[in-house]
Amino acid sequence: MASEQDVRARLQRVGQEHLLRFCAELAPGPRAALLAELESLEPEALREHCQRAAAACARPPGPPPDLATRLRPLPPERVGSVSRSDSERRRLWEEEGFRQIALNKVAVLLLAGGQGTRLGVAYPKGMYQVGLPSRKTLYQLQAERIRRVQQLAGERHGVRCTVPWYVMTSEFTLGPTAEFFKQHDFFHLDPDNVVLFEQRMLPVVTFDGKAILERKDKVAMAPDGNGGLYCALADHQILEDMERRGVEFVHVYCVDNILVRLADPAFVGFCVLQGADCGAKVVEKAYPEEPVGVVCQVDGVPQVVEYSEISPETAGLRAPDGGLLYRAGNICNHFFTRRFLREVTGKFEPLLKPHVAVKKVPYVDDEGNLVKPLTPNGIKMEKFVFDVFQFAEKFVAFEVLRDEEFSPLKNADSADRDTPTTARRALLAQHYRWALQAGARFLDAHGARRPELPGLPSSEEPPAVCEISPLVSYSGEGLEAYLQGREFQSPVILDESGVRALGP
Repeated sequence: MASEQDVRARLQRVGQEHLLRFCAELAPGPRAALLAELESLEPEALREHCQRAAAACARPPGPPPDLATRLRPLPPERVGSVSRSDSERRRLWEEEGFRQIALNKVAVLLLAGGQGTRLGVAYPKGMYQVGLPSRKTLYQLQAERIRRVQQLAGERHGVRCTVPWYVMTSEFTLGPTAEFFKQHDFFHLDPDNVVLFEQRMLPVVTFDGKAILERKDKVAMAPDGNGGLYCALADHQILEDMERRGVEFVHVYCVDNILVRLADPAFVGFCVLQGADCGAKVVEKAYPEEPVGVVCQVDGVPQVVEYSEISPETAGLRAPDGGLLYRAGNICNHFFTRRFLREVTGKFEPLLKPHVAVKKVPYVDDEGNLVKPLTPNGIKMEKFVFDVFQFAEKFVAFEVLRDEEFSPLKNADSADRDTPTTARRALLAQHYRWALQAGARFLDAHGARRPELPGLPSSEEPPAVCEISPLVSYSGEGLEAYLQGREFQSPVILDESGVRALGP
């Protein structure tokens, strides 16, 4: 290990020697840890990172003035839609997806490096319970959907098949996630098919370009964004692992969507039949100002344009069918071929431009006191997973129904959207709709039938609580055998053992 003198000289060369200002008063253990951390930061890369962060933050916010003239919706032939397609076409997509899963050519990759800061918890979001009757966490729901889609593909094609689960964590989430999976026996998945790997961390920087000390012996670090995926794939030889397993197609998704369909056969099948090397699931924007990025084209190149970059006038434009012209809302749910990921990691990743996130970052002041700032004081530099769309030879989008596939968990219940309550309601409303469609009827405490509202919006509590295990149904299929013609009093759980009444 380099000496303190060597580390100090390297930091002085790049204007970051303040990171050692408490070194002399540290005990041997913390001092060694700090020196090791600082030694791992290559000086010129640190200088460039800090300068780039400060310069990017100083740039005026807002869209380029000519963006509206360069913006176009995706061509219709590059967009598939669940709601705007006939049942035969949807069946063909699904069949192709199941065929690829049965051939062991499909993997799922979870982006799980973020902390649950906005949610108000000190553990990874995937370990969160939103208050379901079963008390299942997001990780468990996702694992069970993998098991079910494997089962469905295997039954259709008379084989045993595997959908490997790759989980990208960060320094914050790797240990707790690995321990959680072990405690729960990997939710009955084969541990060999669950691959955890870690994304890189980058120093958090002040507005004047100085790396921040969060403790006397620790530099403030943050994950490099979900676009850090591409460096992490190379760092941990993940694409080589996929190649050994025969994986050709990768479904990438974000941890916080309680309705996510992992290895969705319809999405995978659509992308494969289109010959796409890159694809994105989208939902129709609920209203022009909804704060979601828009999947569209800029200068003929596919990309996601952040909602803050689109003027209200452009956001409100209407298509000939009366819907929003720019309606394809990004939900962090993507399809990639392994070949395309190989090209990105080998050639295109250095071309990705980091984005600025201004945050409140705890730090130690000049007297060594811990300060928790009330206003943003630090810059985190992140890359976005979707910034590679521009490099695709053939990019497609796949529009799905929000109530069936998108309800993110981002905020504590004190917020007005994307909370544990809204996520729980979305899942239970979906299950209530599925149960009604399968022929179930629900009674209140007096034996009267509860309302049958198949069009129930996911923002409201369903009239009855019926939680359906992903091990029984992946997307509403196969429920008639359990539910048709039967009446139940809420709340009930339907799992592999059948329907269980939970009582009042």
